[in-house]
Amino acid sequence: MNIPLQTFTRMACAFSLLAASASQAQVTSVGMRQIQSGGMSITLIYPTEAAVQPHNQGSFTVQVANNASPLAAASGKRTLIVLSHGSAGSALPDHTLAATLARAGFVVAQPEHRGDNWQDFSRAGPESWKTRPQDVSEAIDAVERDPALGPLVDTRRVGVHGMSAGGVAGLVLAGAQWRMLNLIQHCAQNLDEDIGFCLNGLGQLPKLQTQRRRQFEMARGAPEQYMPANLKVSFGGKSIEAPDPRPDPRVAAVSLSVPVGVIFTPDSLARIRIPVALSTSGDDGVLLPRFHSHHVLKHCTSCTTLSDHPQAGHFDWLSPWPAKLAQTVGATQMRGGMPNPAFTDADRQKAFAQIALFFQQKLSQP
Repeated sequence: MNIPLQTFTRMACAFSLLAASASQAQVTSVGMRQIQSGGMSITLIYPTEAAVQPHNQGSFTVQVANNASPLAAASGKRTLIVLSHGSAGSALPDHTLAATLARAGFVVAQPEHRGDNWQDFSRAGPESWKTRPQDVSEAIDAVERDPALGPLVDTRRVGVHGMSAGGVAGLVLAGAQWRMLNLIQHCAQNLDEDIGFCLNGLGQLPKLQTQRRRQFEMARGAPEQYMPANLKVSFGGKSIEAPDPRPDPRVAAVSLSVPVGVIFTPDSLARIRIPVALSTSGDDGVLLPRFHSHHVLKHCTSCTTLSDHPQAGHFDWLSPWPAKLAQTVGATQMRGGMPNPAFTDADRQKAFAQIALFFQQKLSQP
């Protein structure tokens, strides 16, 4: 039987992915331990042979083998994925995704971003957006230095996943640039539509809501040439003259869930060359898709929709996400802060499996 070359190639690729999935499916135990880098806590999630047990921390319970020895890959080295959490977040609400990636054979590093984490959100917002990409690069360096995991991990082609504000780190590391001017102009024109973003976290602070509204109103209609120079500064990827806009060339693929997007300049999004995949929520009231995810997809030619979930809300990507904590966080939001039961655990897990498969496909050695 003669099989056309194109058909044979597709069959061979499918078989290779199937074989890889079958071997990775044998990884059933997930290890966890903490390391430090310059005072920044980094949670490591990785394959292990040790048995898991319940690990309790505050409102969270996860099934891990705490401080277990990592399991080396059957051949070669494991690939590293760095997870950038949302504003005021931590590693635990992203644990289900991290564990899914570990069971797929990856090592996962979760830095607790300086000045924007559950214990300290004094720099949440633009000040944190400036430093998050460096935190991710520092986490890669820390894994390289780690005596247990360093020898088992190949950091020449690293994946990054970012959720919400973590999406800023992901897009910057892909090469995109953002400006405060983009934020101000957007909110001056679209505050009431995109109120979840423009007045983020002010749900219980009416005086600050009024103050921020006035600030945006003052900028409405102001010509760009008359705006302060500091608002026009670009942060993120390398300058337009650079052939590769990535600030860290080790980052080879990026996955995003409900990312902050409207702050990024269209021309810099168009310069991204590495694969970027988005998981989107149609019921996201915190970051309206048409202003954020759709802005990225419109201008970035190497960006694609990995999965779209019309009934999912903004925080539905967090798992575990205890009900009491969900209510507390939801109350701080201007709109759309509560989980949507229509987006089930099975829906979420399927989406996480697609993220793992994306990294398997894009981070294999060229």
